[in-house]
Amino acid sequence: MSTKDRDRRGPRRRHLAALAVLAVLGVGCSALRAQDGSGGRASAPAAPPVAGQPAVAVPQGAAGQEVNGRLGVAERESRQQQAELAAARHWGLAALPLKAPEAPAEKPELVAGPNVLLADGLPPVVRRVPTEDNVVFLTVDDGAAKDPEFAEMAAGLDVPLSVFLSDYLARSDYDYFRAMRDRGVSVNNHTVNHPDLRRLGADALRREICGQQDRLEQEIGTRPWLFRPPYGEYTAAALRTAASCGVTAVALWTEEAFPDHLEYRYSDEKLHPGDIILTHFRDPAPGWKGTMADMLRRVIDTATAEGFAIGRLEDYL
Repeated sequence: MSTKDRDRRGPRRRHLAALAVLAVLGVGCSALRAQDGSGGRASAPAAPPVAGQPAVAVPQGAAGQEVNGRLGVAERESRQQQAELAAARHWGLAALPLKAPEAPAEKPELVAGPNVLLADGLPPVVRRVPTEDNVVFLTVDDGAAKDPEFAEMAAGLDVPLSVFLSDYLARSDYDYFRAMRDRGVSVNNHTVNHPDLRRLGADALRREICGQQDRLEQEIGTRPWLFRPPYGEYTAAALRTAASCGVTAVALWTEEAFPDHLEYRYSDEKLHPGDIILTHFRDPAPGWKGTMADMLRRVIDTATAEGFAIGRLEDYL
């Protein structure tokens, strides 16, 4: 063969080799998708080697692993987004809920002001968490109704909840609240019998507050550090009693949620970063026009429309 013929065949061989590499890489990606369940189609057979050309191996070094890793992450993220969208549609939401930011590395510093009340030796009383994150917190009180649809909806949408239980209402079915705990819901103290703490002496305060700490530790397995006084009413003696049995913060609220509306503490009637939303475990009734699922839908849609995610109160307080 002449030198001129070899020169003409050189580029052609390099072109054929490049095509072989692309064919093998394409087969590798198809096989990855098939193994990962994305499409269920069988992989195409590898292209036969070109006569006279060396075999080309599928890349197995760092570069190939990086490509495969990126494909896996992208597919997982796509599946997750599709699952979240399907859940939002299933529960009748107006839009996909916003994702809460990562929990802060350190909880916000509590400084005395209109939404944070501080006193020496007493747990802080917080209506709104001081944060710049576009996040609000949903808290559910008492434990009267044990609505399975509400628990399923909150779990299916991965909505963080903080519940504050009164034993006299929750005791009929602590299994319901243990199941919520197992899904990541935090369970906190709302006294044993839901009395007005302003009317109680020292012994009764201890029975109501510390007694519920003991009860929740027995039933739920953890001793709460958050406390909500019934009716939002308390005294310095009540706060001292709560501190003596493990309470480190008292959570009040800035809004109250119902199935058909929200009630706002402030006249601008809109959410703010760090707002704590109160609601209750309720069945449909004249003053509760809907279900617990309706209430949750109302809160999520309102928060999403105003640019807020629902976060986990215990991460901030």
